[in-house]
Amino acid sequence: MGIFSRKPNIKELAAKKDVPELIKALKDEDWLFRYTTAEALGLIGDASAVEPLIKALKDKDNLVRSAVAVALGRIGDAAAVEPLIKALKDEDEGVRYNVTIALGELGDATAVEPLIKALKDEDDHVRTGAAHALGELGDARAVEPLTQALKDEDEYVRDAAGEALEKIEKGR
Repeated sequence: MGIFSRKPNIKELAAKKDVPELIKALKDEDWLFRYTTAEALGLIGDASAVEPLIKALKDKDNLVRSAVAVALGRIGDAAAVEPLIKALKDEDEGVRYNVTIALGELGDATAVEPLIKALKDEDDHVRTGAAHALGELGDARAVEPLTQALKDEDEYVRDAAGEALEKIEKGR
């Protein structure tokens, strides 16, 4: 039955903010249990969960990796930036999308260049997320690539690029 003789209730652990037990639950064999645990850790926002969550970015399940990316973005610790940048190469487009959003939330300028590259991702959701994140970062280096993204085949990418350019312009 995994790492617990009896599985704990994730909602109860989250309500008690029992981060050590939640971190332990990230290693359970049940993907849904790991997914729910990652969500709970993100909502709690305790920085002690960052390193275990970074390790969980390599989980075998794409939905777990997506939840982990969201959690890392919510926690907002700079230690997550480089691992999230690496996760932009994940095989799953849902994971890559959630990584773009997390990088935008983290607000670290080192993510600008990787997010600019993500504007060329094969998946339109990832390109949309990258445009959104670049708007959140507000870095002038993104102006030209976002201007090019205004010509994207997907209307949502174009909309996100336009909104990002407006944010960058307001921030100047």
